[in-house]
Amino acid sequence: MSQQAPPRPDIPRFFYGWVVVGVTVLALLLAAGARSAPGVFLVPMQEALSLSRGTLSLSVSLGLLVFGLSAPLSGRLMDRFGPRRVATAGLALVALSFFLSTLAHSALSLHLTWGLLSGLGTGLVGSVLGATVATRWFVRQRGLVTGLFGAATSAGQLLFIPLLTGWAGARGWTGGALLIAVAAALLVPLVWWWLRDSPAQVGLRPDGDAPTQDLPVTAAPPPDPLAMRRAVRHRDFWLLVITFFVCGATSNGLVGTHFMRSAATWGSRRASPLGCSP
Repeated sequence: MSQQAPPRPDIPRFFYGWVVVGVTVLALLLAAGARSAPGVFLVPMQEALSLSRGTLSLSVSLGLLVFGLSAPLSGRLMDRFGPRRVATAGLALVALSFFLSTLAHSALSLHLTWGLLSGLGTGLVGSVLGATVATRWFVRQRGLVTGLFGAATSAGQLLFIPLLTGWAGARGWTGGALLIAVAAALLVPLVWWWLRDSPAQVGLRPDGDAPTQDLPVTAAPPPDPLAMRRAVRHRDFWLLVITFFVCGATSNGLVGTHFMRSAATWGSRRASPLGCSP
């Protein structure tokens, strides 16, 4: 009597990982928009708060510094608590920081809201969330997903800069800040409900492959507590750190923050919501 072959595990027609990708794209769009906001708000904030450009730039610099330094922290926290909790906390901090910034009337309060809170919130979301999701959920299509996340970061600036410019022109910089705060607050429950830390939480393997007897669904291995300690001993690690530091300082820190102000100084008119001069 011949033995029957074991039943093949059911493979779902739709891979839940693409839901995770969609939620992650929204979070990255928002984080990129929040990081590009200082360049839009610098002029109206200077006029409304009667603070010098140097004082406002210091708040932005603190935010960028905390954003960069939070990347290792974000990765470590995602290894320990999962990207769902970390991304949710980051979006909540973004919403809180932009809301509190509308109530700020001193340099110290701006340093705390626009600097520390905003930098930490966007860093928890925008630093390594995309890489973590792509690595945990995909193998065969990891390159495609990584490219989508990179495009989301760029598209966030493309989307939010003209939108915030028009919104701030009509309702002041506080109106633009509240827009980001509301958008981040709306994403908090969305990320909490739909983002999952790994395919194992929904009974799958990366790319949607069903579990088999030879390769069952297992949780991700525990993080290596000595990985960072080993990395800082390598010359290539510090070359990458310096390279990305220069890139961030010149692009986000210099051009992204002060280009619109400089363009206005040299006679360029403010942009419309579509990104064109009226």
